[in-house]
Amino acid sequence: MVSAPAVADAGRDQARPADKALVGVRLLEIPANRMDDPRSQAFIVDHVNPGTTFTRRFEVYSTSPKPQHVQLYASAAGIKGGRFTFAPARTSNELSSWITLNRSVADLPARGSIPVQATVAVPEWAAKAERYAVIWAQVSSAGAGQQGNIALVNRVGIRTYLDVGPGGEPPSDFQIGRIVPQRTDDGQPKIVATVSNTGQRAIDLDGELSLSDGPSALSGGPFQINRDTTLAPGDHGDITALLGRDLPDGPWKFHLTLRSGRISHTTTGTLTFPAKPGAWGLPASSDFPLGLTLALAGSVVLLAGVILLIGFRRFRMRRRTPATRHLHGDLARR
Repeated sequence: MVSAPAVADAGRDQARPADKALVGVRLLEIPANRMDDPRSQAFIVDHVNPGTTFTRRFEVYSTSPKPQHVQLYASAAGIKGGRFTFAPARTSNELSSWITLNRSVADLPARGSIPVQATVAVPEWAAKAERYAVIWAQVSSAGAGQQGNIALVNRVGIRTYLDVGPGGEPPSDFQIGRIVPQRTDDGQPKIVATVSNTGQRAIDLDGELSLSDGPSALSGGPFQINRDTTLAPGDHGDITALLGRDLPDGPWKFHLTLRSGRISHTTTGTLTFPAKPGAWGLPASSDFPLGLTLALAGSVVLLAGVILLIGFRRFRMRRRTPATRHLHGDLARR
């Protein structure tokens, strides 16, 4: 589920926030082949061939003690700067134009709910690509402006990630890069890790960082990373994790695990936080994964074997006497 802040219908942000508990949305069904995908429990994530039509049911509910009039619609979305971005108001894109809801409004009783069905009809001519949209549930209320003509809007929605193309679903994957410790301006320790999307579908990153073997054998965590990083295929961005304020500088052993859907990667190593607020430390030293270590060891052994074999052959050639070399030449000529 995603939510948007209160905004005026004239496009100006309002100081008074919307009641975030006013309405909510949640999926009621998940495709059988995605039951083990955590992203599919919150978002509509799918891959289909051109010309496919499918449906998803979701529920709109209210926690308000008063009846609520809710508007329902699909709107454009995208990925930019490592974030899933929402188009303003009812801006349309290709994917949102393919989504039809079985109702455009819902009148919810106090603390009530109502099911809604979304139908996604992909045309035969749809080009191969991944597309993004959001299905919104929106509540408007009168603002506190002097003229009484400003409305506050609260909307919550379900992200939609739809990949279209022939054949099977493109692979998803990512790679964890450099990890740098930092202290915020008020002295709180923090890590910043660079992540690259090496797959062919968008990823939403989640995960945690744990510390061990610190000063006086201290340990810490797990600490949750920020959960608002979304990377399009080929993109890279940063994830962060804020740690406990009373943690000493280190050195520490770290264990960072990141996930997106079914994909999970872990990296370990050593880091030391800077002592000064607002400062950056040296990049963490990462341990080699066990599989990579074994592969490198095998390559070294294989290379050593090749070198020994070449050396042995050269040694045999040097041990031949002139008469032996002459005899070999005569035999070759015969």
